Amino acid sequence: MHKIGYVLPAGFQVMALATQAVFEFANLVAGEPFYEVTCHSMPGGGVKASLGMSLQTRPFTARSTADTWMVVGVIDPLASPSPAELLHALRKCSARARRTVGLCTGAFVLAEAGLLAGRRATTHWAYADALQQRYLDVQVEPDRIFIADDPIWTSAGMTAELDLALGLVEKDLGDDVARSVAHRLVMHQRRSGGQSQHSEILSLAPRSDRIARALEYARHHLAQSLSVEELAEAANLSPRQFSRVFTAETGQSPAKAVERLRVEAARLMIERSRHPLEVVARETGFRDRRHLREAFMRGFGKPPQSLRRDARLGS
Repeated sequence: MHKIGYVLPAGFQVMALATQAVFEFANLVAGEPFYEVTCHSMPGGGVKASLGMSLQTRPFTARSTADTWMVVGVIDPLASPSPAELLHALRKCSARARRTVGLCTGAFVLAEAGLLAGRRATTHWAYADALQQRYLDVQVEPDRIFIADDPIWTSAGMTAELDLALGLVEKDLGDDVARSVAHRLVMHQRRSGGQSQHSEILSLAPRSDRIARALEYARHHLAQSLSVEELAEAANLSPRQFSRVFTAETGQSPAKAVERLRVEAARLMIERSRHPLEVVARETGFRDRRHLREAFMRGFGKPPQSLRRDARLGS
């Protein structure tokens, strides 16, 4: 039996509890109770979540035991430091555990306890800069879904916690079990740790349904030319009106936005597959491998081969 202990601070973010479903379904897929999940807090008893609900917990002390500790984050990790007794207990417990995990802003607690010193880590994108500024001995990688720097794991925010939990299941029970758990949880895709937190569709944030519809059309037809005329037709606007409205709503020209979508799609292919770069370029609408490289240098400041290496290191 692999024991997983959740450490819940006052005001913990409730999304972290969703990761427990990953372990529940892993038990079902495995056909036996491989994982045992418990919740802990200082000093135990009822602890309130950020939403106000209360959860009963076991006391978390320096003598508590688990194979994997999952340290849950709060909405604002900068509001107040963690209690000294919590950090002391975490250091002691982590030394005896197989793994210690910082979920979302739980990375701040790990950093306060000194567990991230000299290690690679990530956290919610909104707090990544603050984590780096506060803890100079931590190598913060703000654009990662999760990072496994054994025996310390950290995740980005919210739904990325589910990806990390699936990563733990894959490590323990294999890829087939992890894939089956993801399927049962109706997760759109199982993302590796090296993938980006960033989404171009979200960052462009169009205000109207017409422009959103054109962007969705572009995302599903990247291998096509995607001229202004083609996108305008998808939005049911004239080409001239489409260009004006698109730029006003997104702050980007249609051509620039399409390149960003192509770069994002190419990045995902590079992170999730071993396709040659020529294939990646063709599938995502770039003229050739050289055109792909030029776009990556503009977007990321590094070539696609470098991002492929980074993704493998982060998974």
